[in-house]
Amino acid sequence: MGRGEGREQYELAATSEQGGKKKNAKAMKKERDMDELKKEVDLDDHKLTLDELNRKYGTDLSRGLSSAKAAENLARDGPNSLTPPPTTPEWVKFCKQMFGGFSMLLWTGALLCFLAYGIQAAMEDEPANDNLYLGVVLSAVVIVTGCFSYYQEAKSSKIMDSFKNLVPQQALVVRDGEKMNINAQQVVVGDLVEVKGGDRIPADLRIISASGCKVDNSSLTGESEPQTRTPDFSNDNPLETRNIAFFSTNCVEGTARGIVINTGDRTVMGRIATLASGLEVGRTPISIEIEHFIHIITGVAVFLGMSFFVLSLILGYSWLEAVIFLIGIIVANVPEGLLATVTVCLTLTAKRMAKKNCLVKNLEAVETLGSTSTICSDKTGTLTQNRMTVAHMWFDNQIHEADTTENQSGTSFDRSSATWAALARVAGLCNRAVFLAEQSGIPILKRDVAGDASESALLKCIELCCGSVQGMRDQYTKVAEIPFNSTNKYQLSVHLNKNEGESKHLLVMKGAPERILDRCSTILIQGKEQPLDDELKDSFQNAYMELGGLGERVLGFCHFQLPDDQFAEGFQFDCEEVNFPTENLCFVGLMSMIDPPRAAVPDAVGKCRSAGIKVIMVTGDHPITAKAIAKGVGIISEGNETVEDIAARLNIPVNEVDPRDAKACVVHGGDLKDLSAEQLDDILKYHTEIVFARTSPQQKLIIVEGCQRQGAIVAVTGDGVNDSPALKKADIGVAMGISGSDVSKQAADMILLDDNFASIVTGVEEGRLIFDNLKKSIAYTLTSNIPEITPFLFFIIANIPLPLGTVTILCIDLGTDMVPLSLWPTKLPRATS
Repeated sequence: MGRGEGREQYELAATSEQGGKKKNAKAMKKERDMDELKKEVDLDDHKLTLDELNRKYGTDLSRGLSSAKAAENLARDGPNSLTPPPTTPEWVKFCKQMFGGFSMLLWTGALLCFLAYGIQAAMEDEPANDNLYLGVVLSAVVIVTGCFSYYQEAKSSKIMDSFKNLVPQQALVVRDGEKMNINAQQVVVGDLVEVKGGDRIPADLRIISASGCKVDNSSLTGESEPQTRTPDFSNDNPLETRNIAFFSTNCVEGTARGIVINTGDRTVMGRIATLASGLEVGRTPISIEIEHFIHIITGVAVFLGMSFFVLSLILGYSWLEAVIFLIGIIVANVPEGLLATVTVCLTLTAKRMAKKNCLVKNLEAVETLGSTSTICSDKTGTLTQNRMTVAHMWFDNQIHEADTTENQSGTSFDRSSATWAALARVAGLCNRAVFLAEQSGIPILKRDVAGDASESALLKCIELCCGSVQGMRDQYTKVAEIPFNSTNKYQLSVHLNKNEGESKHLLVMKGAPERILDRCSTILIQGKEQPLDDELKDSFQNAYMELGGLGERVLGFCHFQLPDDQFAEGFQFDCEEVNFPTENLCFVGLMSMIDPPRAAVPDAVGKCRSAGIKVIMVTGDHPITAKAIAKGVGIISEGNETVEDIAARLNIPVNEVDPRDAKACVVHGGDLKDLSAEQLDDILKYHTEIVFARTSPQQKLIIVEGCQRQGAIVAVTGDGVNDSPALKKADIGVAMGISGSDVSKQAADMILLDDNFASIVTGVEEGRLIFDNLKKSIAYTLTSNIPEITPFLFFIIANIPLPLGTVTILCIDLGTDMVPLSLWPTKLPRATS
């Protein structure tokens, strides 16, 4: 990736142009503000040498900043915290419920009633009280429903206030040569910070030293695998280089020391949050529909009122009586109970959804979800379980499938082979992951583990299949170890072996399969060593390619019985100047891992498709992994091919395939960056099943805008900071309550408390139900107005006495219109155009 491309991805606060439209003044001001922000931030810190860093920040690489310099930097830059998103004052929220949209129609009707009563009171000695009662009741309906809506949304806001755990609370810094724990908000640019496994990164750090450090960048980049951090510059793109650790990401293992290069809003996460807060949010479908309905009702009411007014004057009524008729007709057309009906219906639905783990922050979001025609879903943690799991093994020259279900209800492979016992032993011993203490009563798959995600997957697999791994390790005492490093690409350990018939020392190794195979001269088949000939090497290569093609991370395993005559008990193993064999070992097998799909997701995706909803995967993960998961959950249907699949099947170059022949499509973020709006529109229009992989936050935003240009109502699901701009821009954003970052929860309209994509189908069902029922209710309301107005017409024309008074009609309206719409049968209707 070139330097220009790196800058483009890193400058996350840039706004994208929407279809070449002219920007309004507000958008241009926002862009200027962001340009200023970008000018202040140096993008080349990851390329600087340690001496250049020292000169730039005035930081002693062993003693850190002085207290005086730290105080000066804090005064200059402000605290290391994100500026909270602008909040709407409570009185403004309350007024919106009281005077927004439909409420204004009822307030207008109430004022007309009070006006009519005022005219009657001024002109008559004993005026009728009908209009006064009607005005009071209309006002009461608006006030009660407004308070009800405000209370419901205030409850959701209180739950939102509990999500405040993203920002790190403490940081270990070195100042004046002394280590001290300080509040993370007091960290300043230039501070020397130390982090260890389990810590959250307190600011953007340039790593200057590290030991086995890995960070979880999934909330920023969507990478499901922990990423190694080292002091070495490895990529022009700051998001990809190994010597930068980002604010709010987790250090999962190892230790590191770094210099703070950005704090607060200037961090990468801060700029994404700025991008999210700067986006304009569109109106919801229900608000558009209700406004359209109000226009129709107002037009009909004014037309009928003026017609009756003119007719009354023609028939000889006084102007006062004509005005009273005019007001009466207009008020008679106001659907008094509809506002209360809509509010009650949305509230009841929101409560039903809360019981099914869907927290609705905004009542209108319920109906918006029902109108959804496209869902752009994140992969990690949303469609998948967000835990690496052993999926396949290759031993005895055969691929075996492991159980990846959440409750271990899947099929089991044959564990009787002696080769499996040897493979399980290597995977359990050549493994540094351990279960945290006091978890004996917790199911194995749900236990917390200290260690790398891949090693955690191996640990849980062996614990499930073979019993206590700790017992195995106690039996085989470790006497030497060479940790994994990026140069060797393997991990090795030597253990005392007390088994009869085997040597006293057992060497076990795991790592990149091709590196492990290169160090082996034999292979274990049915528990017996055989020479590793070309035929078996071809079998290995085929299995490796097949598992890699499934998007799985593959590891190779081997062992070696160290001969007793050379390695007697008490032998001093030297792991620096290696004094034991690491060649001509015995290959045991392969194990592959993947973050498996959630059990309920394939069914949920199927329901969405049958309901006319297009599901698009948008992830920061690798295209092969993304495609494999998409096929696993049904986003890419069985039998549907991508352009690459067609090219492979026909054995022709990819550029000779017509893209429109492929129903499925996998688009790399690097390619997406070079596409014009028209080319993106073609992809979205002509491919029914789409996966976007390796996408940046900006690109997720561009994809959402592209779907909206197609006229789609877009729902976006996600849990990471990188999802927040898209969540904000979408018609409805759906965040994850458990694994979701605070920024994504703030940007979303709805939160899935169980992090399960399948819960969205519940929301769609409820939302579609509401939309369908509201249309029926409006139609019912309009038809009931006609027989109510007819007696007024006969009264004016033929002077027939009114069979129903105004208050009686009001009572009938409120009684019939406010029958809860929840009584309509639940169903999932198809989206209507």
